[in-house]
Amino acid sequence: MKRSEITIAGCPIEVHEAGEGAPLLFLHPGGGFKADDAYLGLIVKGRRLICPSHPGFGGSGLSDWMDSVDDIAHIYLELMDRLGIAKTDLIGCSIGGWIAAEMATKTPERFGKITFVAPVGIKTGPADQLDIPDIFVMPPAEVPKIMFHDPSKFVSDFSKMPDEALATMVRNRESLALFVWEPYMHNPKLKHRLQRITNPVLFLRGASDGLVSANYLAAYSALVGGSRIETIPEAGHAPQLEQPQAFADAVNAFLAA
Repeated sequence: MKRSEITIAGCPIEVHEAGEGAPLLFLHPGGGFKADDAYLGLIVKGRRLICPSHPGFGGSGLSDWMDSVDDIAHIYLELMDRLGIAKTDLIGCSIGGWIAAEMATKTPERFGKITFVAPVGIKTGPADQLDIPDIFVMPPAEVPKIMFHDPSKFVSDFSKMPDEALATMVRNRESLALFVWEPYMHNPKLKHRLQRITNPVLFLRGASDGLVSANYLAAYSALVGGSRIETIPEAGHAPQLEQPQAFADAVNAFLAA
């Protein structure tokens, strides 16, 4: 993918692009963006795929005034202007889904079809209970067990990772904590704004997702009129990684319908 950098409101934003055609904006999950992930090549055909790294993630900067997902949403709306994109289809995974929801409630007319992949961002349960397990207090070895259908395939050997990759991984986690810590994994106002999204919307979830439950996703979908849910078997919180072909088939069918 072609990499570029665009500075918005004093913050350098890393942007990866590939393909030609109608634009498709992809917003990555909390683990960051990797240009060589298999699913990207399966959804890029016939489209201009645009993949920014969120502020504080990957090669993007992080300005000291940024502390909320809403800030990222405004940055990305400006990014669309800078890239000359008047309207685009949109895919958001996990925190990327939250950012996508914030963007779509602000300017729904700038988006076509929207795919939310295991999104976070709203509060659905009792105030004294977490809807999303707190991954920051869990022992690190326990987190993959709720994230993946088969966590054995996603075990990292940190001793073999280059320093640059380790630094990026730690920085991604630090930035994720900054944006989702308080209130944890949600914007209290977002669920009251979701009715503004009248676009065609698909919610995707891995059947083994231990982070975003089926009940949580159903409650999310119920707040977005006309949306529907599809479940990908043998996948956890990142179906695009565990089942890239099934993920791409679901997304491509939705975009082509």
